[in-house]
Amino acid sequence: MGSPTHNPTLVGPFQPRDSGSRAGGPCHWRWDARVGAWRCEAIHYAAVRTTLSRRFGARFQDQVCKPVPVSWPKKELPELRAEQKEALEAWVKGGRRGQIVMPTGTGKTEVAFAAMAQAQIATLVVAPVRDLMYQWHRRILAAFGYDAGIVGDNTFDIRPVTVTTYDSAYIHMDKMGAGFGLLIFDEEHHLPGPCRREAAILSAAPLRLGLTATPQRSDGLEADLDWLIGPVAYQLPFKTVRGSTLADFDVVRVPVALNEAEQATYDQCSRVVRHFLAARRQETPGYTWQDLCKELGKDPQARHAQKAYYLKQSIEDRAAEKLRVLEDIFRLHRGQQILVFAGSNAMAIEVSKRFLVPTILSHTRKRERLAVLESFAKGEFTVLVANRVLDEGVDVPEAKVAVVIGGQGSTRQATQRLGRVLRRSGSSRATLYEVVCEDTKEVHRSRKRRQGDAYERTVHRRV
Repeated sequence: MGSPTHNPTLVGPFQPRDSGSRAGGPCHWRWDARVGAWRCEAIHYAAVRTTLSRRFGARFQDQVCKPVPVSWPKKELPELRAEQKEALEAWVKGGRRGQIVMPTGTGKTEVAFAAMAQAQIATLVVAPVRDLMYQWHRRILAAFGYDAGIVGDNTFDIRPVTVTTYDSAYIHMDKMGAGFGLLIFDEEHHLPGPCRREAAILSAAPLRLGLTATPQRSDGLEADLDWLIGPVAYQLPFKTVRGSTLADFDVVRVPVALNEAEQATYDQCSRVVRHFLAARRQETPGYTWQDLCKELGKDPQARHAQKAYYLKQSIEDRAAEKLRVLEDIFRLHRGQQILVFAGSNAMAIEVSKRFLVPTILSHTRKRERLAVLESFAKGEFTVLVANRVLDEGVDVPEAKVAVVIGGQGSTRQATQRLGRVLRRSGSSRATLYEVVCEDTKEVHRSRKRRQGDAYERTVHRRV
């Protein structure tokens, strides 16, 4: 069995007359008439190697490049807590392939470092965004004294230990698919997408570790993680660590109303969208929003309805009453570190201008982001505003108050945002405020967000 370094498939030395079953398993091998050889995807390497070794014994030769062993310059790792040890042991017991699902703030990265220290083999860490990629690079350097390679952000530097993003991983995996023995997928729920899954499929790495607090996806593709990475090895319920590993907390829902002008515009936009869809459904039963989007280039009425829809969203997102409530919350928690999560860049910028506080957005440059987070950690300012960039994984300086003034109807996003303020610090309780416009679609999104177990016992309050 062989595979060139730059080839993302495995090639088997079998005869054309051999069946797929004879060639090492009917689910893996396929005959490729273009090159006259049996091929299978690199992800099956570990299983295929075991099957062929048993079948052919000494006659079996494996010519796939072997990942190099890694010698760590140092190992300055914290002692694992009980649940972290259980997670690591469960992953090892599962053949060092599988997923670890633990709430935000419970130390999934420390478990991954312990796995890396134990495996001592070439490792590729895949993160969803550049910020997280650089964060992994910094933490690997601090923990192991190892200057990891970087693939992404206009850099292509492959080393025995390398960090990358999902997008860069699937683009370049044909050049490095045989070079790593361990793959670590941070925020693994990003992996099952149509393209990003190639990062797992085109790699021969036999050891795989997935990390996430919320594996669920709206398209249901999280089921594919079982074969892309391995089954769930360890899952830690949120309620198990609430008040112990994580800080105890209150979730306070604050209802607000649109003002007279906002409500009039909102109602008018609702009528435009509703009447357009009703008319189309009379002509075409089953007409959907996706059908509307397909007609934008040729139907002025469809474009008008779409503009009305987005104007509705803008009114919900940027309601004037939200800014008044936000000012009250700032006064209520004067002197405390506060994170504000907006539903759009426009609202984040509006809050930043209104209260003269910094904001971090997706296009904020790396140097500015680091400077803002460092200043927030030092207490040089007490409020930090973001849209989605702080939702996942990024280490946020300690804060015990968060305010959600907009967002998606996603339990994953809601749980991730709550997790930003749950790192335990003494006996301090955390508080998350959710400011919601009553009598709008935002109420429905709020209900969907609070379906997760982290949002039990929600309190309604006017401030």
